[in-house]
Amino acid sequence: MNQQDMTVHEHIGEIRKRLIIVVVFFVISMVGGFFLAEPLMKFLQSSDEAASMTLNAFRVTDPVKIYFQIIMFTALIMTAPVILYQLWAFISPGLHDRERKVTLSYIPASVILFLAGLAFAYFILFPFVVRFMMNLSNNLEIEQVIGINEFFQFLFQMTIPFGFLFQLPVIMLFVTRLGIVTPMFLASIRKYAYFGLLVVAAFVTPPDIFSHMIVTVPLILLYEISLWIAKIGYKKAQKAEAEQRELEEQERRERIDRELAKKEELKENSGE
Repeated sequence: MNQQDMTVHEHIGEIRKRLIIVVVFFVISMVGGFFLAEPLMKFLQSSDEAASMTLNAFRVTDPVKIYFQIIMFTALIMTAPVILYQLWAFISPGLHDRERKVTLSYIPASVILFLAGLAFAYFILFPFVVRFMMNLSNNLEIEQVIGINEFFQFLFQMTIPFGFLFQLPVIMLFVTRLGIVTPMFLASIRKYAYFGLLVVAAFVTPPDIFSHMIVTVPLILLYEISLWIAKIGYKKAQKAEAEQRELEEQERRERIDRELAKKEELKENSGE
């Protein structure tokens, strides 16, 4: 059924069905996350930065709190493809066949980019920030007493935002594909985008130029790569639309020719 033919009640029912699927899969993922939480927690604690610290629990509930945060985080990552697919399945009836295929391909790309953002933040950015903080404490002769809850909160605050920032190529390709904006417009606001990325980098890095550049340069490159991909996608979409219009025009002419031929045939038959 086309979305335009669905009533408000049917739309609500469709949304409800999609949400139930997401919730059920999230609960199942939480069960899987329960078994993955302990090895994942040990892996995060085995990094050089974490190994150089003595992590303390200032509350009895701190280990349990971190354990469940990791379970929720793992379940969210595992459920993300299902959320994206259910969103696509809801809007796909309103799309053309070609648009359905193209937008469906965004789902694996989005998941891969999210994981790439997490990896960049964890393996590159996080170690630099922690080393900077530790060196600053040593220079000031401050002995840090680090809580395990604060450590993991800081880790999540550093990594998760980059998973979303790395969605930039998919978002830019999507909005240009749907015609909301054009690549030319995105190119024209480049300097404002750069400024926004600089602000983001300033919030998540220590106040030294080296750490700032480690974050800013990849984000700017990501914007330029996203813009390049959006231009390619936009050109393909424009070409496909032109071909579709040409095909429709050709079919219209053929239909008119057939109608004229029928009229001529009727005239000849009536004349006989």
